[in-house]
Amino acid sequence: MAEIRLTRVEQGQTKIKNVPIAVTPEGFWCCPSPIVFQKNLKAQNPLNKPPRPSSPPHKPILPKKQVPSADRKPLPLRPAPVPDDVRAVAPEILTPSAPPERTPRPKTEHLPRKVSIEFGESGTSNMKVVLMGRQGFCVKLSVHRDVLAENSSFFAGKLFEDRDGSPCLEIDDCEDAEIYVETVGLMYCQDMKQRLVKQSVPRVLRILKVAELLGFNQCIKSCLEYLEAVPWVGEEEEEKVVSSVLRLQGEGIGITPVLKRISSETSNPPKDTLSYIIELVLKSSEERGRREMKSIVLKLLRENSNIPSPHFCHETIYDSCRGCVNSLLGFFRQAVEDLQTADQVAKQITLEVDNISWLLDILTDRRAADEFAAIWAQQQELTALHGKLPIVSRYHVSCVTAKLFVGIGRGQILPSKETRLMLLKVWLQPLIDDYRWLQHGCRSFDQKVVEEGIGRTILTLPLEDQQSILLSWLGSFLKAGDSCPNLQRAFEVWWRRTFIRPYVESQGNFRESDCSMTTK
Repeated sequence: MAEIRLTRVEQGQTKIKNVPIAVTPEGFWCCPSPIVFQKNLKAQNPLNKPPRPSSPPHKPILPKKQVPSADRKPLPLRPAPVPDDVRAVAPEILTPSAPPERTPRPKTEHLPRKVSIEFGESGTSNMKVVLMGRQGFCVKLSVHRDVLAENSSFFAGKLFEDRDGSPCLEIDDCEDAEIYVETVGLMYCQDMKQRLVKQSVPRVLRILKVAELLGFNQCIKSCLEYLEAVPWVGEEEEEKVVSSVLRLQGEGIGITPVLKRISSETSNPPKDTLSYIIELVLKSSEERGRREMKSIVLKLLRENSNIPSPHFCHETIYDSCRGCVNSLLGFFRQAVEDLQTADQVAKQITLEVDNISWLLDILTDRRAADEFAAIWAQQQELTALHGKLPIVSRYHVSCVTAKLFVGIGRGQILPSKETRLMLLKVWLQPLIDDYRWLQHGCRSFDQKVVEEGIGRTILTLPLEDQQSILLSWLGSFLKAGDSCPNLQRAFEVWWRRTFIRPYVESQGNFRESDCSMTTK
């Protein structure tokens, strides 16, 4: 809280610009808008800016026509221009002293300029609160001691310490004088909620901060009611609201209604909710809705892929993966048993493969697809049935295999050596069989990326396994040509490892032994 001083205001040379504004029925002002402060700041020369060389002569102030009080409109008056040789400074203690010796008066442009604004009705008040702002101005409030003591624990404590009954309470380095004035004004409002409903969320948060400093519990309660009901726009505003509300935790103030918007006290664990969402998406039969929701869920999970995922998240996804793979195997069996219904089953196969591919994308983003590679490598029955179906009904399955090879080749999926070898032995040949169709019938198929992924996966195996797989591929490539994956880069690496590297190493060992014999 800013520094507080209780002082007595005495007559002196200090001049404060009065800014009368609308008075409430309770005897105080309506909460001022930022325009009041901005206009008065602009009315004075800015800090560090020299005044104009010459100012026009001041026009004499003509007496105004008296208007009955019932017809008066609560409009703000423009502050009168201040002569250059007069400085508007904040109220402070002025004690009489001996007249100083005459010294040359400093130039006016070197004097710091301040703006002073006064709110309230000094005739009906019994106390002054002076806010010393950091922007070079001060604000003087005409208030009532009993109103401050009744609504603010902070003011109540300061006034209790002031046994002499000083008529002025000064607050130095006030960070937000504008909101301070508005918050004190709310102490005079009977319907505080109606006043706040016209404000924005950022402004109410500023009021809440000042109310917290003043111990203005009724205002804090009204601010929380407002924040509980009003929409929060954007994540940044939500974070500001939550941080401001959490700051009140432990002070006996009911913040739970506001926080219920971001936290739940229900007994349903997140695992059940996530499982329910994934199940709804996987079982949807509407193409557009399923596609859009898959994209949204994948994006939301991808945003937090760097955060350690709860264990139940991966368990839920793997449960769905096993269910989809089993369902896919059942469709293959059904299509093989009755080839006449193969076309009808093909749509279900396509849908199930799309579901598996989506789940694999989620696991790959979260670096948790190693177990899925093991599950896919164990599908020997599925590969056996694969060759018995028309290529138009089965080629989607090879897209899953290609995606696994790409993930392993990029280091995003790290299955064991046994799993990598089994994956190549079980699924590489079905992929080769469907390769020509994938090149021309699958829009998302990237030939170069897939070939690079297959080659890198092969090169992660022991040299003997590399030789076995690449020689088998060579036979297929020499027969099919462009209809077979081009693994020439992997073949060249294997060649160097098999024929050139041993010779180079043997020559190096021979030279080392020759040099050692020469030195002896």
